[in-house]
Formats: sequence, C-alpha cells, structure tokens
Amino acid sequence: MDLKRTRTFSGVKPTGHLTLGNYLGAVRQWVEVDQHRSDALFSVVDLHALTVEHDPARVRRLSRQAATLLLAAGLDPALCTVYVQSHVDEHARLSYLLECTATDGELRRMIQYKEKSVRAREAGEGVRLSLLTYPVLMAADILAYATDEVPVGEDQRQHVELARDLAVRFNQRYGHTFTVPRATHPAVAARVMDLQDPTSKMGKSHENGSGIVYLLDEPGVTRKKVMRAVTDSGTDVVYDREARPGIANLLDVLAAATGREPEKLAGEYDSYGALKRDTAEAVVELLRPVRERHAELAADPGYVDRVLREGAERARGMARPVVDRAYRAIGLMPAA
Repeated sequence: MDLKRTRTFSGVKPTGHLTLGNYLGAVRQWVEVDQHRSDALFSVVDLHALTVEHDPARVRRLSRQAATLLLAAGLDPALCTVYVQSHVDEHARLSYLLECTATDGELRRMIQYKEKSVRAREAGEGVRLSLLTYPVLMAADILAYATDEVPVGEDQRQHVELARDLAVRFNQRYGHTFTVPRATHPAVAARVMDLQDPTSKMGKSHENGSGIVYLLDEPGVTRKKVMRAVTDSGTDVVYDREARPGIANLLDVLAAATGREPEKLAGEYDSYGALKRDTAEAVVELLRPVRERHAELAADPGYVDRVLREGAERARGMARPVVDRAYRAIGLMPAA
C-alpha cells in the first residue's frame, strides 16, 4: 500500500448483529469511499465487547459474523486491511502506556461511561474497570497505526478527542511519537433511527429488536419490520425530523437506499402505506447482495480465516514500530 496516502482506522464492536444503521451509517462509506482513497484499516474490535457481562461463545460467533459481513459488504483485502483487534497484541501493549498518560477525571467525564455505568448499577451489576478505561484502548486502536483520520458518528467524537489529547500529551512529555488524528464525519453517511422509536439511533444491542433491521434478516422479516414502523399523527407525507420523526426516518432510509433526496421523495407520496411498501422493497434489494455474499463466505470459513490472518500480520507490521517507539520514549528498557 502507498504509505503516503491518508491512513484511516475504523472498527465495529461485536456486541450484536450488524444492522441497517451500521451499513448505511458507516460500512457502505468504508466500501465505496474509504478503502479506495486511503490506506484503510477495518477492525472487529472484540476486546471492547468485554467491558460488560457477555457470553464468550457469543462474542466469538459475532466476531466472525461481523468480519464475514464486512467482506460480504465489499471490503476488499487487496485494497484495505481487515482483521480482528485481539489478534494484534499492540493494541493491548499500547493501551497500558496510554492509561499511564490519561487521568481518572477525564475518563470519568466520558458520556458513555456515565450512561453505561448507571445502567449497570440499575441492573444490579458491578461496573467493570474496563468500562471506565476502554476509551484509552480505543485511543490505542487509533494511535498504534499513525492514523490520520477516524470516520465516526457524532456520538463517538468525544473518544477521538481523547485520542488526540493523549497523543499531544505523550508527545509533549516524551518526544514526538504519535500522529495526532482527526475525526471526520462523512457527509454521505445516513442517520438511521429505530423503526419503533424514531428518536433513538438504530443500535445492535437494543433489547427489543422489532425496530431494528439486521443485515441478515430474511426479506420477509425486513418487510414486516418496515411495514410496522411507527409513524406520526396526520396523514400527509412531510420530511420534518422534529415534528415527524417516524416519517422522516422512513424517508431517510429510502433516500439512502435509492440515492435520492428525502425532501423530494416526500412530495411523491400521499399515504404512509405506500411509503412503507417502497421503503421495505428498497431495503430488501439493498441488502440482498450482502446477504447472498455472506452465505457464500460463511460456506468457506477457510477463506475468511486467511483474510483475517493476513490482515492481522499486515496490521501488526504497521503497529509494532509505533508501539516499540512509544515503549522506548516512555522509559522502558528494551528486551535483550
């Protein structure tokens, strides 16, 4: 790969089945843009799935499924690096050095820690230390590769800002070691909301999956979920995210699936039912090649294993010099 190109890093956490929101909000951008314009790494960040109660077998299963879906969606190992985070030791090696650079206060101010720790306590569960420190691991994911750009949604901007702060602080204390990354917010990425709660983002791990379209849902299941999507009072089809979030969400999804503008689409419909039917069919057709390719790849696990093994080797080759340099800079004695 041409190392003069911008380097980008993106990851997907195997805490649930990948959704239409993941695809339209991130993965499609990775496939159509990022892997072509940059030296791009895409990781299944399985270590991040361990911050809460989990079933080990499920994490392994979802990690493989996520990697297979990324390939099925169109990530090309000849153009980019696809690998599993835990297969590259440099992530964990660098994370500890960055824990020695971060402060307790800045981690406790992280919005996701505040929200998830409250939910854990309400459920009667202990709050794992890793829930507090995982943003440092996320910073290590980014900094280990001399990453220039991190394509993220607005909810992840705080994590990239932490990575920037830690890079600058480390560089100032111990000498220039890390590239200071920047967050990017692709203009073409779609914001997809839960079909049953259009004020909330479509997430992988919501307890009630009736408002979530999963990439591997059968076409009939997808159609049913879209047809049962919550709509708004009134009958006219208007694109207004504030006043009509349900209809706006359907228009956003249809627009993303067809490459058109949601405002223009709104003018073509005079009933909610027609909009739902067209949106359902557009989503089914959008996901059909992904599902079909996933079935082919799932039947050839040896190929997926080879891609992940070679991807980890390539990622390790990029990260090791950076992390070794950080170990020397912070004062650790090199191994004999």
